[in-house]
Order: sequence, then structure tokens, then C-alpha cells
Amino acid sequence: MQLFNNLISYGLLAKLFHWVSFLVLIVQILFGFYLVDLEFSEKRISLENIHIIIGISIFYLIIFRLIWKSINITPRIGKEIFKGQLLISKVNHFFLYIAILSITISGILKKLYMGEKLNFFIFKFGFEKTNFELSDNFYLIHIYANYILISLIALHIGAVIFHYVFFKDNILKKMLW
Repeated sequence: MQLFNNLISYGLLAKLFHWVSFLVLIVQILFGFYLVDLEFSEKRISLENIHIIIGISIFYLIIFRLIWKSINITPRIGKEIFKGQLLISKVNHFFLYIAILSITISGILKKLYMGEKLNFFIFKFGFEKTNFELSDNFYLIHIYANYILISLIALHIGAVIFHYVFFKDNILKKMLW
């Protein structure tokens, strides 16, 4: 299997970025829903710290994925796909990235404005002053962006299933091993 994309298929790194992103996002979303229902306790604080570490990791993963995407070619879509589908696909992917970055950045800013110092692996950072109102606003963005992400993921998966079942094309095969 080739490392880079070509005009026919995605390379190993693009596939790894795709599937690792998908798996980690699903786990993180479920983990977030679990955290919301927990009462404030030492257990919740410990689990929130894990959630934060995973969130910061997702932020880095998506940044690296976007860099990789920008220096790599994208395989051609078959001629059987009409331009409207291609536009919907591009818009969906664009908003997937926007939603993921909104979730990670709003989660980081929520914690920073709460007065917490965060470990970004390469450095630690915290704000000097707290701002609980901004923290609450970033939390709302974090929540709503998650619901948008869930909807976009559902649309993405639905489109793949639709293509596989009705068009019998090779879109799914391009992203599988």
C-alpha cells in the first residue's frame, strides 16, 4: 500500500488519519455524554482530565490531518457523481473540520477561562484571570458544536451507505484497506 494518495486511491496516512479521527471522535463524544451525567466528584475531575487530554490530542490530530491534506493530492471522484453531490461532500467535509476545531478550541477556552492551566504536551498554559461568563459561553459552543458534529457524521455515513447501496460505486473502497 502506498503512503501518499494518488489519483485513484487514498494512501496509508490519509486512511489512518481518517479512521483514527473517526474512532477517537466517537469515543470522545460518548465520553462527553457520560461526563455530563456525572455528579461533581474526584472521579468526574479525573475523567474530565482524560477528556481534556483526548480533546487536545484530537486538536493536534486534525491540524496534522489538514496539513497532510494540503500537501497531498485527492483521488478523483468517478464521473458518475453529479456536481451537486460533489458540492455537498465538500461542504460537509469543510463543516466537519470546522465543527471539530470549534469543539476542541471551545473546550480549551472553557477550561482556560475557568482558571485552569492546561498541558498542551509541548507546553503548559493558563490565563492570569478567570472569566466565568466567557467560560460558560465557550461551554455552550462546545455543546452545540458537538450536536452539529454528530449530525455531520451521520450525514457523512449516510452518504457512504447511500453510495454503496444505490450507486454501487467505489467511494467506500477508496477509504478501506
